[in-house]
Amino acid sequence: MHEMSLAEGILQLIEDATRDEDVGRVSVVFLEVGRLASVEIESLRFCFDAVVRDSIAEGARLEISEVPGTGWCMDCSQSVPMSDKLGGCPRCGGYKVQVTGGTDMRVKELEIE
Repeated sequence: MHEMSLAEGILQLIEDATRDEDVGRVSVVFLEVGRLASVEIESLRFCFDAVVRDSIAEGARLEISEVPGTGWCMDCSQSVPMSDKLGGCPRCGGYKVQVTGGTDMRVKELEIE
């Protein structure tokens, strides 16, 4: 389950960002997850709750916004929406599509007290 290592990485980012600040605790973590990032959202939530115990982010709420997948169709020569990395072009049906977006995950913002 790679969601555990992702949750550990999120906690490391939180700790690094708050290390030199006068922060009581982190109450909300705003996260962007690409639709094509191969992340199981509910597993990530479960792992995050487990990882942040006894940390500055214990009890923090995880707010996740999903970023749509995009690709470049070499047959259409257009940017197209994608819901699957191996899916065809929704416009022409061709499979010469290169993923261009929606594969990342990033901590966008922290709400602190």
